[in-house]
Amino acid sequence: MRARKGFGTGMAMLAMALATTGALADVPYRWTSVTVGGGGFAPGIVFSPVERDLAYLRTDMGGAYRWDARARRWIPLQDDQAISNYMGIESIAPDPVSAGIVYMAAGMYSGGPAAIMRSADRGVHWRIVSVPFSMGGNEDGRGLGERLAIDPHRHDTLFFGSRHDGLWRSDDAGARWRKVTGFPLPGLGKPQQPTVTHGGLSFVLFDPMRAGRAYVASADPGAAHLFSSDDGGAHWAVVSGGPPADLLPVKAVIGRDHVLTITYADRIGPIGITRGAVWRLATDTGSWTDVTPEGPTDAQPGGYMGVAVSAQDPRVIAVSTVDRYKPVDTVWRSKDGGAHWDELWRRSVRDVAGTPFLDFDGKADFGHWIAGLAIDPFDAGHAAYVTGATVYATDGFDRPGSMRWTPWTAGIEQTAILTLISLTGGAPLISGFGDIGGFRHDDLGRSPPRVHRGPFLTHTNTLDYAGRAPAVMVRSGNTHTPVVPGASLAWSDDGGSNWRPLITPPSPPRADGSMPPERTGSAAITVSADGGTFLVELDRPMLTRDRGRKWIAVQGLPAKVRVTADKEDADRFYALDIAQNRLLRSVDGGATFAPTAAQGLPADLLGARTRGRETPNPLLATPGRTGALWLKVGPDLYRSTDGGDHWTRTTGELVIDFYGLGHSAPGNSWPAIYAVGRRDGITAVWRSIDGGAAWQRINDDRHQWGLRFRVIIGDPRRYGRVYIGTDGRGIVYGDAVQ
Repeated sequence: MRARKGFGTGMAMLAMALATTGALADVPYRWTSVTVGGGGFAPGIVFSPVERDLAYLRTDMGGAYRWDARARRWIPLQDDQAISNYMGIESIAPDPVSAGIVYMAAGMYSGGPAAIMRSADRGVHWRIVSVPFSMGGNEDGRGLGERLAIDPHRHDTLFFGSRHDGLWRSDDAGARWRKVTGFPLPGLGKPQQPTVTHGGLSFVLFDPMRAGRAYVASADPGAAHLFSSDDGGAHWAVVSGGPPADLLPVKAVIGRDHVLTITYADRIGPIGITRGAVWRLATDTGSWTDVTPEGPTDAQPGGYMGVAVSAQDPRVIAVSTVDRYKPVDTVWRSKDGGAHWDELWRRSVRDVAGTPFLDFDGKADFGHWIAGLAIDPFDAGHAAYVTGATVYATDGFDRPGSMRWTPWTAGIEQTAILTLISLTGGAPLISGFGDIGGFRHDDLGRSPPRVHRGPFLTHTNTLDYAGRAPAVMVRSGNTHTPVVPGASLAWSDDGGSNWRPLITPPSPPRADGSMPPERTGSAAITVSADGGTFLVELDRPMLTRDRGRKWIAVQGLPAKVRVTADKEDADRFYALDIAQNRLLRSVDGGATFAPTAAQGLPADLLGARTRGRETPNPLLATPGRTGALWLKVGPDLYRSTDGGDHWTRTTGELVIDFYGLGHSAPGNSWPAIYAVGRRDGITAVWRSIDGGAAWQRINDDRHQWGLRFRVIIGDPRRYGRVYIGTDGRGIVYGDAVQ
């Protein structure tokens, strides 16, 4: 590779800096979220009871948010978090006395660490206390709650209802925790199977009008599900009555009329619920009333979960359904304590102009997985509910006529990113998401107009573009069903604005009866540099040069091998044959592959194996350079400038998890390399501008996003720009601060 003018001088200066300091200084970066708007499941939303316009949102894998009324946007509260498991929020509790204080129960999965966090400045800073009980903020039952509650009469006392280990309390503002041994249910213990969880204690609720009165519910199987204490938790009694024991209490609120409203479901959700109910308990008399909006004869499959009561008028209550797919999940409102109900979706409109992708089929539905519901305690007309894809709010909750709901998502980016590409022309970014497919991003600060369609695949697993014809791109993906009902492959010739399905020849039946990769969405696809050839990794790899009208079997390329197209030479493709520890190359447009010399690569290439359809390709080609390749084998990075014949290890001291390429630095011939990796015990985001010899950290302790990363790429047209796909916090992009 010929060095550009100034390359030698730059490398000499770099060597002097390294000799003087031992390492390059960190590079300051400015980080911004790519705007989509919501996009994922937020199981709970709560308003502060003591300060107007203060609300908190908890998500299952993207941390917590606070509504900033002055900025008119949600503020992420855990971007500085470095522990992945803390990004799944099990419960959140704003203090009922001091507006600045808020607590969170953080723990995504029971196999990871859990903590109770306390902030005295609305979530700007946190005191983190590790706890001995596990949580499941992204497990079944994450819509239950709230499990964490603050005693309004002694607001340094908190109770937490755990999934597996009974009831816990703290009397020093969450600094120390002890198990409440007098509570009747000690917990079922942590399940041995990693995919199994318990509902445990579904909610904890203090009566704000009666000192010492508290309620705790259990969503585990059993004869008794509701318990009360009148002495601050020293003694507990079963609250008798209510619905049959096979219905589980999932959420509750108490009004200033001393009436407890509880939603019930036959499973902990958010899926698998078939029945539900709404009951009210008059705590003064102990009498129960079934106020379920739908009777047994007209009830649709599904249950109830979200529940809210107006602070101004306790007769105004609202509940939401969950798992009611026919006709749709909905919110019910009653102004007479549940005697009569108004089904709101029938008179509601959804205005999604600010988040237009929610119009998946031309009209945004009311929502699904409506696990959280809240009425603003300072404004009875302002209410909000969460769904599996967004948060909706209205200012007309207390008015008759058409009710307008809009996405309340400014600042919320709660999605899992599977793949990204940044192009040599056209839109700066094309994304592949889990659950919502992905987008063409023409404006990084504006919600895209639509998801990828033609076909719509809920998960986009691979994306590729033609290096010299970037308007041509291809993608593969799957759906929530085990077998993709239509095409799992698609192509575009207008830069991803429009897509067309690509149908491959049917694969021969497998001996074990399993589905071939094109039926499950596991067949990756690659496009040549000129956009003329599509190569698909089927059980028997095939290519087409006419957009799928005719297919040719590829010779010399084994099955289950990831292919990389040269970004400059349309005749060249590359692939790793892990089983035989060799690098394969095609110089005839993908028709045939043969081994290269591959001198300098490890004898064992097992560390370059891709595990699963969502794993980034470890073999990358440099845009604009024929034969310029990069390969990650285990933690190490190798480069080749001659199409794979010769390789040089270039990792330096960095242990790389995954990497991407971007525009080279001024006066430099190497592409900028961006990586997520570890050095000196620090996992961070790094950049190298000298071919991988030296690395500089480009994120900081305020921008870690739980270290939940899936993919990283650079921008081939803009030096210094890097895009990171996170697992829960959407896409963030960074630019070096000049």
